[in-house]
Amino acid sequence: MPLRCRTRWLGTSSTRSSASTRTPEGTRARAAVSVGQRSSRPRLRRGRQREWRVLPGASARRRRGVRARCARCGGGAGAVFEALEFGGSRPSRGEPAARQAGYLEEITPARMRWQIETNLFGPMNVTRAALPTLRKQRVGHIITLSSSAGLIGQEFCVAYLASKFGVEGWMESLRYDVEPYNIHTTVVEPGFFRTELLVDDSTIWPEPTIDDYAERTTATVAAWKSMNGRQTGDPAKLARALLTIAGQSKPPQRFVAGADAIEGVTAKAQELLAQAEASRELGGNLGDDDTHA
Repeated sequence: MPLRCRTRWLGTSSTRSSASTRTPEGTRARAAVSVGQRSSRPRLRRGRQREWRVLPGASARRRRGVRARCARCGGGAGAVFEALEFGGSRPSRGEPAARQAGYLEEITPARMRWQIETNLFGPMNVTRAALPTLRKQRVGHIITLSSSAGLIGQEFCVAYLASKFGVEGWMESLRYDVEPYNIHTTVVEPGFFRTELLVDDSTIWPEPTIDDYAERTTATVAAWKSMNGRQTGDPAKLARALLTIAGQSKPPQRFVAGADAIEGVTAKAQELLAQAEASRELGGNLGDDDTHA
């Protein structure tokens, strides 16, 4: 069946139109998508969203149905349509992931909306388009690349982290939606990997517009740029780790990738426990008195 997903899982990333795995730091771990180990170059029909490449082998009626479903889903669905036509073992690659840096007051609502559209709605649209096939075959594994920044707040990253925190909540909840159909979910939270995240083509650096932030903006941009090429994570090793997870019968719901990420997430978990305990005296006695009567 040409439109049946032969692989057991679909990887989604923080791009608007992608069915390939990529870390939020830009890792092009395309090998981790192709569980079928077919190494052909990905072919993505560029241009308007509704321009589809129609491959032989599927009935016209079935192709029209999938095409219509993908068109309704919006951004990213075209890549899924192609992946299904290829049998699910060839990744499709779209626009590179991008990051909006800066302080909230200097980020326009349009730029904030764009960041969330890219990093959150993009993977949602890809997943929504793929789920009918995964449900029908009663097997699947959705792997979405988030970031350790989806769990840990940072200065100068309000837009990017808002989108990644959204990915975390979405994937944690999606698990309950799809578990009854033998579809697994894994959210991946990498630390710093040596990718192109910090180059000018990948990060949008703000221009200082507010005096109170100007000095901090200049210093922070310089500090971030100085880290480019010095990140400790190896993208190739991450790709191999994702292949390992993709092959597991009981994959983890969350995969923290990188020693720096593990250290940071551990510290965050301890901080949350301390904050919950500190809230107990004031927050633990807020029930309606009538319920205890």
